[in-house]
Amino acid sequence: MKSILLAGLAAGLALSPAQAAAPDRLAAGKAWWSHIEFLAADAQQGRLTGSPGEKASADYVAAQFKALGLRPAGTDGYFQPVALKAQRVLAEKSSASLVIDGVAADLAIGPDLILSSRLPQPATIEAPLVFLGYGLKIPEFHHDDFEGVDLRGKIAVVINGGPAELSAPVKSHTRSARTWKALEAAGAVGLISIPTPKGMDIPWSRQMLLASQPGMYLADPTLNDVTGARFGASFNPAQAAKLFSKSGHDFAALLAAAEAGQKLDRFPMGLSLRATVATEVTDVHAANIVARLPGSDPKLAGETVVVSAHIDHLGVGAPINGDPIYHGAMDDASGVASVIEIAKAMKAGRAKPKRSVLFLIVTAEEKGLLGSRYFALRPTVPKASLVADVNMDMPLPLWPLKYLLIQGASESSLGKEAEAVAKARGYELTSDPYPDRNSFVRTDQYSFVRAGVPSLALKFGYPVGTPAYQIEKAWRAERYHSTADNLSQPVDLPAAADFNAYVTALTLKIANNPAKPRWNADSIFKDSGGSKP
Repeated sequence: MKSILLAGLAAGLALSPAQAAAPDRLAAGKAWWSHIEFLAADAQQGRLTGSPGEKASADYVAAQFKALGLRPAGTDGYFQPVALKAQRVLAEKSSASLVIDGVAADLAIGPDLILSSRLPQPATIEAPLVFLGYGLKIPEFHHDDFEGVDLRGKIAVVINGGPAELSAPVKSHTRSARTWKALEAAGAVGLISIPTPKGMDIPWSRQMLLASQPGMYLADPTLNDVTGARFGASFNPAQAAKLFSKSGHDFAALLAAAEAGQKLDRFPMGLSLRATVATEVTDVHAANIVARLPGSDPKLAGETVVVSAHIDHLGVGAPINGDPIYHGAMDDASGVASVIEIAKAMKAGRAKPKRSVLFLIVTAEEKGLLGSRYFALRPTVPKASLVADVNMDMPLPLWPLKYLLIQGASESSLGKEAEAVAKARGYELTSDPYPDRNSFVRTDQYSFVRAGVPSLALKFGYPVGTPAYQIEKAWRAERYHSTADNLSQPVDLPAAADFNAYVTALTLKIANNPAKPRWNADSIFKDSGGSKP
């Protein structure tokens, strides 16, 4: 892995004029890295949500904000407590089987399917399976997989993805925000999702290791998407053909059609699923960390631009190469470090933002964006004051900064501002090479999007076929959600400083623009918002 990264760096990408002229880039990069050295150290034990290591990390961030002279903006000083429920699925005490003509065929928990720990699970269930295609209900684009399908008392089976003519944000937003609601309305009692191989950025074998960790949901049931217990599972695509053995349909053909974005049939599957799900549920207490830099303009200071990242990672789990600590150096200690350095630059800068800027470090991202959801629904500033969120999750400064990948750039006026700042600094924007990863709904800006706030997610770009593309691909294969995301990996410190300088400039541009950020007319998110995502 290291040789791949270093080879890519050695190949070299031309520095932009802004990079070449920026003084003390290495020193700024070292300051950024110093925060990661604390957050991703063995002592923090991988910063599992609610753990002592996460609390120590939160205290560290709050101390950094205090040292900068930023105002506390939580409900308890710099902190906003978040109450959670942790649910651990006890695989050894759980079971699942397919029932065909009254005869049960056992499934293997892990190799065949992973039982969800992010939603309250029923203790037992037996229900017929119905294939629901992609499981998408998108009336704006005249697509409805639910139309004419009887789901009452049944478990829906879906393949992740969607029609090729729909954008990745539309498909991923619909699956995240609408599918469970539509299932509840249709009377379904559960959902089995089948990922497509090209959409899986974590190998199934590593997903099995991670499944031993607890999932979480917000303790206040009014803040969750699903009410009551609902069966949920993910099925290994390499084993999913057995689900279709009595349906009269070939799973391999369905999978190929899904990966090509073609229309999928919907049909009863001719068998039922019987499952017993043993769980342990405990209370967890964590916190978001919030600091405020007041705006300088009397008219705009009441509006707020949020700069965010998440502090939690995966904690301690199944060892990989002898290491049980999932350090999370890039995911997302790097984003937290960037927020601290951006706050430092903005506090010390001559040009003060006209709008107020909120520096927000959230908990429980790895558990389903729970900390950011809690903040977006119960912000510590007036909800109407929130005008934008700029989020960083795994920016990945592993090569010189030349391209920027900005999720959400095509959805709101923020995209034009991001492009203008990039152009001025000699950078280009690039599209997501992996739209099937559904990345836009898997990072914390999405909680703000669902609350109606225009938002962006920023990271280093990597056009297909470039050395950076190969570095990123290798990093995900070997280090993402692995114990190898540690302090030993090579990073480009000057490039990290360049990225932080770019986000600082972008945040100032958003904060100083007299016009409030707005959704584009054709964005599916323009009508988001309300009291609940």
